[in-house]
Amino acid sequence: MKLYYSPGACSLSPHIVANEAGIPLELVKVDLKAHKLEDGSDYYKVNPKGYVPALQLDDGNMLTEGPAIVQYLGDLKPDSGLMPQKGFARYKVAEWLTFINGEIHKNFGPLFGTASDDVKADAKAKIVKRFDYVNGELSGKKFLTGDAFTVADAYLFVMATWAHHMKIDLPENLRKFFQHVSQRPAVHKAMQEEGLVK
Repeated sequence: MKLYYSPGACSLSPHIVANEAGIPLELVKVDLKAHKLEDGSDYYKVNPKGYVPALQLDDGNMLTEGPAIVQYLGDLKPDSGLMPQKGFARYKVAEWLTFINGEIHKNFGPLFGTASDDVKADAKAKIVKRFDYVNGELSGKKFLTGDAFTVADAYLFVMATWAHHMKIDLPENLRKFFQHVSQRPAVHKAMQEEGLVK
């Protein structure tokens, strides 16, 4: 399988999940500004949406949305516990993926672009509000759904890295979560492979 990624982008989440599950991936770096691969070819021909991540399966099929990709990867290794296989726990992970995608990730968009200062301030305020909610949900827990690291935690970790780069303070429980997850060998390996840490 090939994971099309850009260093530190939301594609870091499936990269972490694959490492956690022990799933080998061929990493293909994408220049998101030019929409080109390292060989100069047009990324739009790989993913017409133009953004990462994209996961090309061995049979040629393609998945292009992070929450779908991490669920797929988690399901490939059911014993990993990264994606619960049945029952309420599975839906809680899906709920967290939806919340992170729709309520946190999307609000970072203006901060990476050329939005006005007012739009950026509004986006930051929304992120802080959502982080406060997550902080409360993490009270007394190591991870979003309890003691087990799931695909949702990988996604939240990436959002926390973005907050760090954007100088958005993390509340206490989320800060502890970030520090704890950053020490996981699979997380460190993914960040090394993307050139984000030594």
